[in-house]
Amino acid sequence: MVSVEHLTKRFDGGTDVLRDVSFTVDDHEVVAILGPSGTGKSTLLRCLNYLCVPTEGVITIGDARVDAANHTKAQVKALRAHSAMVFQSYNLFKNKTALENVMAAPVLVQKRDKAQAREQALALLDKVGMLDRKDYYPSKLSGGQQQRVGIARALAMEPDVLLFDEPTSALDPELVAEVLNTIRALAEERKSTMLIVTHEIHFARQVASRILFLDGGQVAGDGTPEEIIDRPQNPRIQQFLQFIQQKG
Repeated sequence: MVSVEHLTKRFDGGTDVLRDVSFTVDDHEVVAILGPSGTGKSTLLRCLNYLCVPTEGVITIGDARVDAANHTKAQVKALRAHSAMVFQSYNLFKNKTALENVMAAPVLVQKRDKAQAREQALALLDKVGMLDRKDYYPSKLSGGQQQRVGIARALAMEPDVLLFDEPTSALDPELVAEVLNTIRALAEERKSTMLIVTHEIHFARQVASRILFLDGGQVAGDGTPEEIIDRPQNPRIQQFLQFIQQKG
């Protein structure tokens, strides 16, 4: 479903945030992306849908392929059509209700029938436990509630791949569980391929079928949760997990 070949992202000043990253993700696989802060995890996710344009490398999602060295707007549009992102800071339209936020992209981008989009949006809000807040504006919702609306909005695009960019990092601790439980339920359904950037090690251990560990802009570990979290062989991964455990 996803193929990343020799991906590099260099920002102004010559800093390589990502360096020659390559991996593949199978259809319906749930992959958690772990690693220390500043190592390129969010940049990697944003490169997958070209919200961040790579310096080098080839990204393929489904039947859409984009080469950073030579690509068209149409190719990028085709790539984006295969995925949807859930952002750290929700990114909801402040002047739209929860229901209107979920309906917006299917109606405006995919040109779906408004009545059908509304029916789907109501079902998705129900799925994430937000149906009773359908007429609320973001300012009247908690962070956890806004994030669950953000998840419903992503699902409304019916993507092949769901991208979660640290979906709980902006939440107060007591609100984290409600969002993680929603993502956990989606992961158990295995209807979409999912890539989840997270610092929640226990959560990653529970929901992911595979772990990618990034360090210094490169893939330093790639394996099952048992291999990467329970029995890591890489000293850098061991050090990271020990630090997380002490911090927790």
